[in-house]
Amino acid sequence: MFKEISAKEIKGNLISAIADEYMLITAGDHEKYNMMTASWGFVGEMWGADCAIAQVRPQRYTMEFIEKSDHFTLSFYGDNKDIHKICGSRSGRDCDKTALTGLTPAFDGDAVYFEEARLVLVCRKQYVQKMEKDCFTDDAPLKWYPNDDLHYQIYGKIEKVLVKD
Repeated sequence: MFKEISAKEIKGNLISAIADEYMLITAGDHEKYNMMTASWGFVGEMWGADCAIAQVRPQRYTMEFIEKSDHFTLSFYGDNKDIHKICGSRSGRDCDKTALTGLTPAFDGDAVYFEEARLVLVCRKQYVQKMEKDCFTDDAPLKWYPNDDLHYQIYGKIEKVLVKD
């Protein structure tokens, strides 16, 4: 069972949660949605609100859902890496990731998350921009983009934080 808390009440290190535990970025609606594993992202204060920034490459199927949706969710699953093995290597264009992972979809309005998560950030999309190669002041990070598929940055106002009791 989830309980709602404020973003400032989240326990633990979110940098470690994103980088080491990984998260699912999910967008869509009751009829169709997609999720993907991510280990890059940010959480902090922006425009007077608690915000999260998700990083999604343009070719990812999830990006199509983010473009059409008002909300996206970031969800965390502790040590359960089996979810990420599927959601980080398979495309929802070609398979039913929900069936393959055994996840149980849940909805908060038009936001999709999964009952098995330990922590969920429900975010209202506020700003989307593709990173531009010319804006890098240091070329070192460009090694992550040998195909020039720079990430989109999706800023979201955190509207709800759900944690397991």
